[in-house]
Amino acid sequence: MTSLKSMLVAAVALSALGAASANAQIVIGTAGPMTGQYASFGEQMANGAEMAVADLNAAGGVLGEQLELFVGDDACDPRQAVSVANDAVAEGVIFMAGHFCSGSSIPASQVYTEEGVLQISPASTNPALTDDGGPNVFRVCGRDDQQGTIAAAYLAENFPDANIAIVHDRTAYGKGLADATLAALHDLGVTETLYQAYTPGESDYSALITRLNAENIDVLYVGGYHTEAGLMVRQMREQGMDTQLVSGDALVTDEYWAITGDAGEGTLMTFGPDPRNFETAADVVERFRAEGIEPEGYTLYTYAAIQVFAAAAEEAGTTDLQALEDAIHGGTFETVIGTLTFDDNGDIEQPAYVWYVWHDGNYSEM
Repeated sequence: MTSLKSMLVAAVALSALGAASANAQIVIGTAGPMTGQYASFGEQMANGAEMAVADLNAAGGVLGEQLELFVGDDACDPRQAVSVANDAVAEGVIFMAGHFCSGSSIPASQVYTEEGVLQISPASTNPALTDDGGPNVFRVCGRDDQQGTIAAAYLAENFPDANIAIVHDRTAYGKGLADATLAALHDLGVTETLYQAYTPGESDYSALITRLNAENIDVLYVGGYHTEAGLMVRQMREQGMDTQLVSGDALVTDEYWAITGDAGEGTLMTFGPDPRNFETAADVVERFRAEGIEPEGYTLYTYAAIQVFAAAAEEAGTTDLQALEDAIHGGTFETVIGTLTFDDNGDIEQPAYVWYVWHDGNYSEM
């Protein structure tokens, strides 16, 4: 398997030239933050997609035809995501395993719906993606309203008398997750002490931390990404605060600990059961590790999204969009993240979130 950097350079060059190789018969894509502060997640997706395409091609391809992979960099920016979606269509992409950020997947999905491209997001959890998306839009991960319910139940049970602050980064993902958690807390009779937004991409959150300290906040729930959450917990510890940091699936990257160091000890987060521990993923995980790649976070979810597409195409006997949609809605798919079936909304019928804790530089299920 080629290195990620060489693969991305090749993919970007291909896109820029607008020239899919002549012998590629089926072009599929993945798109996410290949650059920028969330690039670790883009790397996960690219790794998963590259391995899935290589494995399928080695086994004879899809419908007897080889696959070619288009990789798009949206930097988790909504406008750039639309541009990437249009580039993908121009390159002949018929299936997109993307995007990562909900704020990218949602506007990009409008392009895919208009242009007849199947979309299966490995990672976008905002309910609006499938609630408002077309019949061509699916995901292989859970939803924020499910994740928020799990988070609220845990907070209500384990921190019944705590002062809880909920903050978000105003993005479709971060605000959606924070609001889902807040609503579920209210349903349980829990009232937050503080709810406010923060600006992503900053290096100093001391004003927020000072307010948290003044409000005697015991638990900080962050609806946002690992970069900002990492800085917040580090700056809380620097001010002598032992506030518990809790967040969601955007902390499933080793880069979180690289930001926090020991300050990240004990951080709690929700994510699906770790597919690296599944027997269905054992062979793929072993091969990733042999290449020096740890298939964390959404690596295997991206691989699984491509497995669903490939199996649906084989079942339908075609890559026609309507036939693919019918096959996915009516099918059962054996993937590296387990057996998947989809409801009429395009969501998996096996949603599950569990708790993880960061300890000594690693995250593991509680």
